[in-house]
Amino acid sequence: MTTLSTSSAGGGPYQKMNMSPKEYQDFAKQREPSRSILTNCVKAFVIGGLICVLGEFIQQLYVHLAGMDKKAASNPTVATLIFISVVLTSLGVYDKIAQWAGAGTAVPVTGFANSMCSAALEHRTEGLVLGVGANMFKLAGSVIVYGTVAAFFVGIGHLIFGTGGNH
Repeated sequence: MTTLSTSSAGGGPYQKMNMSPKEYQDFAKQREPSRSILTNCVKAFVIGGLICVLGEFIQQLYVHLAGMDKKAASNPTVATLIFISVVLTSLGVYDKIAQWAGAGTAVPVTGFANSMCSAALEHRTEGLVLGVGANMFKLAGSVIVYGTVAAFFVGIGHLIFGTGGNH
């Protein structure tokens, strides 16, 4: 039996309720706000698409204003998107966008920058090494390890099959 107290510390007009786990799940489900899957998908698609359009716009700026070719413009484009994401996270704007758009803000580069910056901001009072450094890599560490291991195996595959290009 699960005991759910609906009274305040002062004993108020509410009483304790004893319910089974199944009853508690039903109780919680009745009070859960409804979510429209279609609406959430559309929001994620639109915001994710806008982030990608912004990336393309920034890349075109580097191509046309800085005279770079598309390949050379890709690295500063990624750096600019990371910078914008970190600034928006620091100002609290990115989190509001993410709350509204959901998974649409998880576009790899900006979403990863947001997660790193959020962890750094949250733990900054604990110090640079044990606060910021240690906690920001709790979330990012698995992504970095996965990317490194995947790159290793892709490299081995290119080496074995001779599909890697000569640069």
